[in-house]
Amino acid sequence: MPSVDPSIESEFQGSAFDAPPDAEPPRNEERLQKILAAAGLGSRRACERMIDAGRVTVNGKEATLGDKADAARDAIHVDGSRLMTDTRMVYLALNKPAGVVSTMDDEKGRDAISDFLPNINTRVFHVGRLDQESEGLLLLTNDGGLAHKLMHPSYEVAKTYQAEIPGPVPRSMGRELKAGVALDDGPVKVDSFRVVDAYGKVALVEVVLHEGRNHIVRRMFEAVGHPVQRLIRTQIGPIRLGDLRPGRTRHLNQGEIGALFKAVGE
Repeated sequence: MPSVDPSIESEFQGSAFDAPPDAEPPRNEERLQKILAAAGLGSRRACERMIDAGRVTVNGKEATLGDKADAARDAIHVDGSRLMTDTRMVYLALNKPAGVVSTMDDEKGRDAISDFLPNINTRVFHVGRLDQESEGLLLLTNDGGLAHKLMHPSYEVAKTYQAEIPGPVPRSMGRELKAGVALDDGPVKVDSFRVVDAYGKVALVEVVLHEGRNHIVRRMFEAVGHPVQRLIRTQIGPIRLGDLRPGRTRHLNQGEIGALFKAVGE
């Protein structure tokens, strides 16, 4: 298994993710159809039909009518996608503006992520980083297990970026980036590359890669002679930035949360 980038490990050191677990509370079980209905999957009768059709599993076992589960502790899947039923869990998307540092609080007094979370009453952690001048999608959660897997290189969760670079773009750039570019800390290559637009002496390009090293996109384009002038992350795994405005957050929906779990094999 690949080693974890030190910058990734530092995300979790001294955090709640490292705290020893408290003694497990007693199970709080409810009828499975009640849990599914509370999660927004339909009426209890409709959820009973889902269970009866074999579409629901609990901790990897196909559920049957009459089964009970603990919404806060059991892994419930519907049609193969994880259903988040633990109401304590928070999953957010943030469109980080340029000039904001990817920390929850900054000792130098710079704008930080926590400045954009006025209505979140639980401690959340950001999944990965964007450098101060980069913009776009950050995921925020208090689910330490999922966050760790999303950042670990062994799970190969793809990230999509759009970069403004000096134009014109040589025809060979895509082939070069896909073949691999040598950097001081090892080669990097993209999964895909395309030119989105070109205007005057500026081109907008899109790259998809699994890398998580610091400043990797900027260093990669610098190495091929086209330094990045603006960088926006538009997607992490299945989650898209979409039309979320800079500085705004939104809660992920059940489908998006399930897709994130599926991306890391859960």
